[in-house]
Amino acid sequence: MATTAGDKGNAPEGDEGIFEDASIIEDASDGLAQASHASMAGFAGSGVDALRDAAERLTYDGDRSSEGHVGAAMRRGFVEGGEDPRDAELAERIDSEELAWRGRIFTVDRLGVTLPDGRHAVRDVVRHNGAVAIVALTDDGRICLVRQFRTALGRVTVEIPAGKLDPGEDPLDCAVRELREETGLVAERMAYLTTIATSAGFSDELVHLYMATGLSQASADPDADEFINVDLVALDEFVDAVLDGRIEDSKTVIGALVCDAVAHRLQPPDDAPSR
Repeated sequence: MATTAGDKGNAPEGDEGIFEDASIIEDASDGLAQASHASMAGFAGSGVDALRDAAERLTYDGDRSSEGHVGAAMRRGFVEGGEDPRDAELAERIDSEELAWRGRIFTVDRLGVTLPDGRHAVRDVVRHNGAVAIVALTDDGRICLVRQFRTALGRVTVEIPAGKLDPGEDPLDCAVRELREETGLVAERMAYLTTIATSAGFSDELVHLYMATGLSQASADPDADEFINVDLVALDEFVDAVLDGRIEDSKTVIGALVCDAVAHRLQPPDDAPSR
C-alpha cells in the first residue's frame, strides 16, 4: 500500500516513521524504490503485527478444535435462560469495560471477557436506554400504524408507534406519552404484552410492548425532527402484511404476531359446549 506525507494524520500510534520515510518520494524521485522498500519493511515489522493482534482480540470465531462448544441437543420442555444448571457453564466473565464511542442516543462499550474455556475475547456492546412500542387497537378492530422515513434503510417503513425511554422513565408512562405524541391517540387502557431484546448479540436495548384500547383522538405532538403519517389498518390486513413479508420492522412484526396469538387463544374451540 503506497503512502504519502499527506496521510500522516491517519498513522497508527507508534508508526509515524512509516510516513516520514514516504516523504522521500516527494523530495527525491530517484530514491523511490529505496523509500518504498523501507516503508513496507517498517509496516510489515510493526503495523501488520499490530493489525493481526487487533483482529485476534476484537473477533472471536476462534479455534474450534477443543471439545464442548455446543452441548448435545435435549428433547425437553421450555426452560428459561439462567434456569438450567448447565447455563453456568456458558457464562463469560467481564474483566474490563471502557467507553469506545458516545452518540446522541446510544454509546458503545468495549468489554474484555474471559470465555468459559479460559480464553479471552473482546465484545463491543451498544448501550441503549430502551424503548416502548404500542399496538393501538380501535373499537372497530383497526391497528394504528405510522409511516416514517428511516434514514438507516433509506426508505419509508410502516411501524407501530414507538419511542425511546428517557433515563429513569417508567415504560408505561413512556408508552402513554409516545402514543399521544406520534399519533394524537389517547388510550383508556394500556396493557403490557411483552419485552423484547432487539439485538441480543451486541446490544442491551429492550423494547417494552403494550396494547392500547379505548382510544380517543387528540392532537399529536411529534418531536421537531419527526415527520409522520398515520394509518388505521384492519387487524387481519396488518397480520397478513407481516406474514407476507411486507412489514420488516421487528417490533411491529412481534406486535402483530402477539395480537394474532392472543386473538386465537381467546377464541373458543369449535367443539366448545354452548351455554
